[in-house]
Amino acid sequence: MYFIRLIFFNTHTYTVLVSSTLPVSPAVHFRGVKLFVDSAQPSVFAVRGGNATMPCRFWHEPVLSSPREVRVKWSRLPAAGGPETDVLVAIGLRSRSLGEFRGRVQLRQDFPGDAALVMTELQLNDTGRYRCEVVDGLEDKSSLVHLELRGVVFPYQHPHGRYYLSFLGAQQACEEQDSTLATFSQLFQSWKEGLNWCNAGWLADGTVQYPITQPRMPCGGHGLAPGVRSYGRRHLQLHRYDVFCFSSSIRGEVIYLQPSHKMNLSEARQTCQEYGAEIAKVGQLYAAWKFSGMDHCDAGWLADGSVRYAITRPRRNCGPSEPGVRSFGFPPPHHKHGVYCYKADDE
Repeated sequence: MYFIRLIFFNTHTYTVLVSSTLPVSPAVHFRGVKLFVDSAQPSVFAVRGGNATMPCRFWHEPVLSSPREVRVKWSRLPAAGGPETDVLVAIGLRSRSLGEFRGRVQLRQDFPGDAALVMTELQLNDTGRYRCEVVDGLEDKSSLVHLELRGVVFPYQHPHGRYYLSFLGAQQACEEQDSTLATFSQLFQSWKEGLNWCNAGWLADGTVQYPITQPRMPCGGHGLAPGVRSYGRRHLQLHRYDVFCFSSSIRGEVIYLQPSHKMNLSEARQTCQEYGAEIAKVGQLYAAWKFSGMDHCDAGWLADGSVRYAITRPRRNCGPSEPGVRSFGFPPPHHKHGVYCYKADDE
């Protein structure tokens, strides 16, 4: 038996044991430096407009006598599925942010091997899995971190009525209400927190589902256990449903205005403008209820022409016994109500 030693350019060393008598394939034993990549936590939680640090570190075993440059790449796998997109690439101290993340991300690099991704000005669509990939010569290791935004899921119905929205229409409806299509994990979390809604709605992955905490005849019958019901994937153009939207914190406040008299929809918009604000969107009202504890029993106009109010302390003459956002639907625009306005914080 004899030995052949192979030394590659990245200092990895392999020893090949070859028998001089037996016709067998050589056995390769790795005896060099190994690369390791790890994230300290599998999930990071944040809010819209805030910052987040996605942990990632790499090291070698045995420890290198002198550090060397490696290539670091962060990429994102959207929560709703779809292609993986690059977020940032770096070699040594040089880095470049890419696409919709340009100017919003950077490597922390607080210590040798620190490849944590610092994200600023988080957006609703930033949720998903982030891959930290480190390349050192022939070695390539990676780890995953899940970014989740704290927020609120709400069902939304088109002004023309129930089951009116295609998938693209659902996307547009959520965007118009300062929100985005909810993911299944967001809907599931809301169901665990008590969301009980019998109308089926689109989710970001193209499936149609609805959450039930109290089984009843119109919602699958009494025989089914509580849970999130699924119709599976539906045709994105042909099928019509409602939608579940997701909103997070807002940089501003929602206020209720009612001058000396109630207003029609046109007057309500004008009143908000005179106050230096704009008429609030449905997602903004839900965010104010969820994050700021908005509690006002008077119904008011919103930007989509609906009339709603938010309650955190249920009481007599103020709707059902659970906290939530109440809706009076879409009354004729000449009807008289107060108005909810949204005033952004001064930059």
